[in-house]
Amino acid sequence: MTVTRDPTRFERPRAVAPASGREPAPAAPGRNPGMPLDLDRVRALRINRSAVERRAATIPTRRSVKRDWQAGWLLRAVTCLDLTTLQGDDTPGNVLRLCAKARWPVREDLLDALGVPSAAVRVGAVCVYHALVETAVEALLGSEIPVAAVSTGFPAGLNPFAQRLEEIAASVAAGAREIDVVITRGHVLRGDWEALYDEVRAFRRACGEAHLKVILGTGDLATLTNVARASQVAMMAGADFIKTSTGKEPVNATLPVGLVMVRQIRDYDERTGHAVGFKPAGGIRSAKGALEWLMLMKEELGERWVRPDRFRIGASALLTDIERQLEHFVTGRYSADYRHPMV
Repeated sequence: MTVTRDPTRFERPRAVAPASGREPAPAAPGRNPGMPLDLDRVRALRINRSAVERRAATIPTRRSVKRDWQAGWLLRAVTCLDLTTLQGDDTPGNVLRLCAKARWPVREDLLDALGVPSAAVRVGAVCVYHALVETAVEALLGSEIPVAAVSTGFPAGLNPFAQRLEEIAASVAAGAREIDVVITRGHVLRGDWEALYDEVRAFRRACGEAHLKVILGTGDLATLTNVARASQVAMMAGADFIKTSTGKEPVNATLPVGLVMVRQIRDYDERTGHAVGFKPAGGIRSAKGALEWLMLMKEELGERWVRPDRFRIGASALLTDIERQLEHFVTGRYSADYRHPMV
């Protein structure tokens, strides 16, 4: 069975149509250089929770993605995956197996049936703890798949500050090209935006050329207004991505939280011309859920934000369900999970 159009194109379905004075350092091309902290703008932000929840509830119902369109969107979701293992029992062996899956995330026979070259489908990154960065880097040599390291006392972010900066530097030295940092949630809960700004600026400097992905821990921030304000401060401080969660909070990525964050990204892009990426993480396990996040990005931010340089999904089990859905598209039957092993 061969798809008549390239399913990796991710096209729209036919049926649907002033300052604190802290000046940031120059950024590498294509990155967010940040800007001075604008406290007036941050404190003026207010979010109407009921309005956000009503809008978020329409996202899964406004589009119907079927057949080859669905296959294309699912393949795009694979390319936006930060394939992740952040367990206490992680070993070099299971990281090596995860990296092998990252190189070939979808079975070759399925890609052949879809008419897609296997080289066209790879994940956005592999995300591991610092202790396993070198293992992942070596396993991915020649693939161009970056390694992302969680850092700064993940997941709580309460280690001594100097130690958090040292951890970033060590992960970069080990070969990590992306650093997922955890903010001090207490800065947000106290409304200490200057402290949050200075913290993220310091993380940015420690990252050097590595991209900075700032985890807000939205499940711990109490209100959507806090989520919006923290998003703006992180971007002003130079975040290249803002990320919902560590995956360890009681509540992780939800569409209402995502809607608030992506609208702050849109506002920041319109004001500064700098495009910041977005990463939902935690609890995204189904292909249907991945499609909903892609729909959110396309509707709110447009085509530029449904590609891996500006959108990632932090997940591991999600890939198994996507591959099962692709097999159903090709064969008409659902397969057992063991036919799509992760590690």
